[in-house]
Amino acid sequence: MGTELQEIGGYIGLDKCTAQRLHESAIALNSGRSCLAYLIRTKAIQCIWLPYFVCGSVCHTCQKEGVHIRYYHIGKDFLPQDVNLQDKEWLYLVNYYGQINNERITLLVKRYERVIVDSAQAYFQQPLEGVDTLYSCRKFFGVPDGGILYTDTAFKEGLERDYSYERMRHLLGSFEKKTSEFYREYVINNQSFAQAPILHMSLLTDNLLRALDYNDIKKKRTSNFRLLDCLLREKNILKLELAEGAYMYPFWIEEGGAVRKKLIQKRIYIPTLWPDVLEMCGQDTIEYQMAQNILPLPVDQRYGEKEMHYIAKYILDWRK
Repeated sequence: MGTELQEIGGYIGLDKCTAQRLHESAIALNSGRSCLAYLIRTKAIQCIWLPYFVCGSVCHTCQKEGVHIRYYHIGKDFLPQDVNLQDKEWLYLVNYYGQINNERITLLVKRYERVIVDSAQAYFQQPLEGVDTLYSCRKFFGVPDGGILYTDTAFKEGLERDYSYERMRHLLGSFEKKTSEFYREYVINNQSFAQAPILHMSLLTDNLLRALDYNDIKKKRTSNFRLLDCLLREKNILKLELAEGAYMYPFWIEEGGAVRKKLIQKRIYIPTLWPDVLEMCGQDTIEYQMAQNILPLPVDQRYGEKEMHYIAKYILDWRK
């Protein structure tokens, strides 16, 4: 009678979304970490240059995969400095806040050849053809996991599929109640990826990504970034380009750490993205100053002009 159906009847579950997700043609995995591990294995990477200013999960993934790490500094333009790439070594390029456009990436690829572009903070920036590029879904959308990878090499081992239903509590809870009430569950979810194997993206995450209005999300994020830049650029040490579909607005002020604490009192929660940098780098380094004093201000699709003016007001008047 043909292939047996799995189940018929019972209660109705989530509807299946049939729209395309952004980066439809890429490899869909369970996390950004898995994207990097995938590249390390398929490219047989043995040595990689990482920026000092980087998420600890990147370092941990390289260490877990047995890759030798060399470090480089960056400038205020976020571009690499003092990199002397040898044969068979790779450069890991972080596209901070979407501020390294494709023209600059092209020049770096021509110079270094073996480049991995980490666009975890630039989901709406299209990859360059032939350049290994990875993205993180959780930084832009309300999904429990997910990583996107562009590469020309295939994983020889068969990959199993991830399951995400047990990682949904913080997302479902924050939809109906305050986000702060589910922060602990959010942290636990983040920590769960440290030891997770490389897996295909879960069907649940894939389905959620197909339900999004990407054009609207991109428009809102771009508009919020533009408004904050208009309100704060004179006080910002960084000179920024408009980031289409921005991740966050990076506002660098000399007393950023003090401002962050003040904003918490107004229930404006600004993270220190990579606290490991504060332990790894000396206080006189640009990386320490960036980690301590750059305030990643939210510009995501939950907010509009009212929230941007609210944030800017308390930043500019933080001493009061």
